[in-house]
Amino acid sequence: MEKDSRIYVAGYTGLLGSALVRKLGEEGYGDLILPAKATLDLRDQVKTKRFFQDTMPEYVFFAAGKVGGLQANSTLKAEFIRDNIQMQANVIHSSFESGVKKLLYVSSNCAYPKECPQPMKEEDLMTGKFEPTNQPFAVAKMAGMEMCKAYNFQYETNFITVIPASLYGPGDNYDLENAHMVSTLIKKCHEAKVKGEKEVKIPGSEERVREMMHIDDAADACLFLMNNYNSSEEINAGIGKGHTIREISDLVKKVVVFDGEI
Repeated sequence: MEKDSRIYVAGYTGLLGSALVRKLGEEGYGDLILPAKATLDLRDQVKTKRFFQDTMPEYVFFAAGKVGGLQANSTLKAEFIRDNIQMQANVIHSSFESGVKKLLYVSSNCAYPKECPQPMKEEDLMTGKFEPTNQPFAVAKMAGMEMCKAYNFQYETNFITVIPASLYGPGDNYDLENAHMVSTLIKKCHEAKVKGEKEVKIPGSEERVREMMHIDDAADACLFLMNNYNSSEEINAGIGKGHTIREISDLVKKVVVFDGEI
C-alpha cells in the first residue's frame, strides 16, 4: 500500500478495527474510508454495493462482524451465523466487483477444531468438530475463508486471510453478555473487589489453553500481512505460546488486586 492509498476498514469501531485505524494513522496512511455506522449496514447487499461504487477503496481490511463471549454465542446462534455470513459475503463480493487491489479478511481461532493440538497450526483447520457453543460463528468464519480462496481461484483476486490469537486490550467490550474472556475476568474481579466478595465464578475448564494477543500487536500483524503476504492459504498471527485459563485468571486477579478466589 502507498501512504495515499484509499483504505476501507470494515468494522473500524470494533476492538481490532479501531486498533487498525490507530496503526494506519501512526504509519502515515491518510486516506481512510470510515463511514458513519448509521449510514452503512454491511448486512444490506444493495447498500454495501453502492458504498463500494461511491468510495472505490483500493484496499480493504475486513474486521467487521457480530462477535461475543460464551453467553452470546450460546444464545444468539442464528444471529451469529446469519449476520456474519451476510456481512462478509457482501464485502468480499463488492470488493471483487469494484476492483479492490487487496483484501485482508480477519477470521477467528474459533474456526479451529475443539480438540486442536497446541499451538494451533494452519494445517489443523477442518480436521475435527467445532466447539459446540460457537459452532454457528465458526462455520460463518470458515465460509469467509473459503470465499476468499474461491474468489482468488476463479477471479484472480488477492484476498488473504489472517487468524489472530485471542485478542484483548483497549476498546474491548465489558458487557458480560457479549464480553470475551479477559474483559469478563477484569469486570468480574473488579466488581467482586468493589462489593467485598470473596469468590468469582467463570464457566469452563481452568485447564483449557488460550493464546492471547494484545490488540495493537494484532493490528501491526495485519498491516504487515497486507503489505507482504499474497497467498490464498490462511496464516496465523500470534506468538505460538498459550496459557491455561487458570494462569490468565491468576494474572488478571493480580492486576486488579482482587484477593478472593476464582
